[in-house]
Amino acid sequence: MMKKLLIPTYLLFAIVLLASCRKDLERINKNPNEPVTVQPDYLLSNGIKANVDTYWGPDAAMDGTLLYVQYWSKIQYTDADRYIAGATGTQNVWSNFYAQGIEDFTTLAQLGDSLHNPNYKAVAVIMRSWIFQQLTDLYGDVPYKQAGQIAQYLTPVYDSQKDVYTGLLDELKQAAATITPGSNNIDGDILLGGDVTRWKQFANGLRIRIALRIADREPTIAKTVFDEVTAGGAGALLPKDAVVKLNYLASPNQNPVGRNRETRNDYRISKSIVDKLKALNDPRLSIYATMPKDTNVIIGVTNGLPSDSAARLGFSKTSDAGAVFTATTAPAVLFSYAEQLFILAEAAQRGLVAGDPLTLYNQAIAASFVQYGLSEAAAAVYAVQPGVAYDALNFKKSIGEQKWLALFGQGIEGFTEWRRLDYPQLKAAYAGALGGSMPVRFKYPSSEQALNGTNYKAAVARQGADLLTTKLWFDKY
Repeated sequence: MMKKLLIPTYLLFAIVLLASCRKDLERINKNPNEPVTVQPDYLLSNGIKANVDTYWGPDAAMDGTLLYVQYWSKIQYTDADRYIAGATGTQNVWSNFYAQGIEDFTTLAQLGDSLHNPNYKAVAVIMRSWIFQQLTDLYGDVPYKQAGQIAQYLTPVYDSQKDVYTGLLDELKQAAATITPGSNNIDGDILLGGDVTRWKQFANGLRIRIALRIADREPTIAKTVFDEVTAGGAGALLPKDAVVKLNYLASPNQNPVGRNRETRNDYRISKSIVDKLKALNDPRLSIYATMPKDTNVIIGVTNGLPSDSAARLGFSKTSDAGAVFTATTAPAVLFSYAEQLFILAEAAQRGLVAGDPLTLYNQAIAASFVQYGLSEAAAAVYAVQPGVAYDALNFKKSIGEQKWLALFGQGIEGFTEWRRLDYPQLKAAYAGALGGSMPVRFKYPSSEQALNGTNYKAAVARQGADLLTTKLWFDKY
């Protein structure tokens, strides 16, 4: 027979007292200025700013895609311009987009559900989809379905690029459908000012962008997307001359390009784009490039020069990118009416959407001119030149070259469209490190090999060697 364990009264009193003290201490140590539940408006503002900074900043753009697609070049520290990619930059792009982007917008989508505000959820899904699009455009196969759920998936599986793109198309379609204009207001929207109709148009713009991205591989899916979007009528897409852009402010909320220019001066406009703009008598030249202090002519720098050769060209004798991109308050463009029209022009040429490709192409050029303060009349004169006039028999050349010019400053998008269309036909960096080849992707960061090795190896086995020269799935030709 077991004996009952008797606890002295004084010990019971001590236990109760300690439990009470613990609760009091927890209550006292709570900081009223640090809420345990994040506010959706703060999460939205920070998420937009942090991820647009990554997209427009030094690692993804200035030392990466802006050089690869020959918008910019370097006059100092030219390794990046010679395709010698720094491990830190590659890691930063990956880590920032996943940790500051996918995680934050996944949380915001969950908050939208808990707050019964479908607009917060829709905006979160649209921004998260935009980030995933940047990631897969750069790296190829990436963690997608298991991403943003670190408590459940510490080492997420990589999804194929096809599955990422088609998954994003479904998510964006659902987000656009659940937006409710006129109710469920959202705060903290520093991108589109709480205009949920504009968010819906942005979502649809991303849908047709991705549909065209996969058109060489999955034309049937692409056609379905264009049918669905255009069925929504004129209001489904951006109105004339609208631009989805983040308007930067003074320091510390300045443009990351402007922040970079505060302490260094190692970038120049590429000779490739200067030569093309000059050959076409393109009035955007004086907007895209600055006039050097010591000359009366805009001079670009050849991509991939050795550092000593580049430095000898002289800072005051070569052209930097224009203030419209480098000023402290210069905006970062995510999607524009001009890009939308180029998408529709190509889709019309491919039979994916109704419309006249020539008319849409000319309207796209005009929209790009207007975006930079030039007139439609000037665009009409420009568009009839032999080097600009639309060629339906080689639409990839016409659209590829003019879209490249229109996307100047949008490094990732310009780089992706150049890979897809194969125009303009650029020459590899002068002293490039890839044996005369050009980069067609970013390499995975070394952290993935160390921390997610099994899934990393599976992705490489499926996609191809983890090299700058390995073509991605969408890049068929």
